[in-house]
Amino acid sequence: MSALHIKKGSTKHSAYNLRPQFSDVQETHTLALVVDNEAGVLARVIGLFSGRGYNIDSLTVAEIDHAGHRSRITIVTTGTPQVIEQIKAQLGRIVPVHSVNDLTVEGRSVERELALLKVEGTGDKRVEAMRLADIFRANVVDSTLESFVFEITGTPEKIDAFAELMSPLGLSEIARTGVAALSRGSVG
Repeated sequence: MSALHIKKGSTKHSAYNLRPQFSDVQETHTLALVVDNEAGVLARVIGLFSGRGYNIDSLTVAEIDHAGHRSRITIVTTGTPQVIEQIKAQLGRIVPVHSVNDLTVEGRSVERELALLKVEGTGDKRVEAMRLADIFRANVVDSTLESFVFEITGTPEKIDAFAELMSPLGLSEIARTGVAALSRGSVG
């Protein structure tokens, strides 16, 4: 009998390929696309997601080059690594898409979101809402005797935390812009 003994039913694995080929782990990725600023481009991008059952967690679009008629679309989506790769490949095949960058895997990036939150309340709840707004560096952009509208900028997690704390204090409405993101450091 040799020193190497393999049990019946076990499988051999190469020591050079210990990573599983397919993963069921859901990952969140931020994708940045540069596209032609023309009618129907956003509909084609969204159609790719809806037609294949992919979810969009956040979506922002704005023109970034007036002379060149280019826009930047930032999409936050969740899926397995295989689904994310499939999304990127399919986005890259849409004709008016000039580039697809996965900011999540390309290195460190800066992500920010803007939110407006209306908080209705009086007395102690109103004082507590102002105290928390100060801690989170939220600005009061509108005030009445019965409510405040706060403006807050930060990571989606910061906005989620602020909204969660405002909820018992009378949070009645929230509007969010979606994530805007750029990679950090030099471009190449």
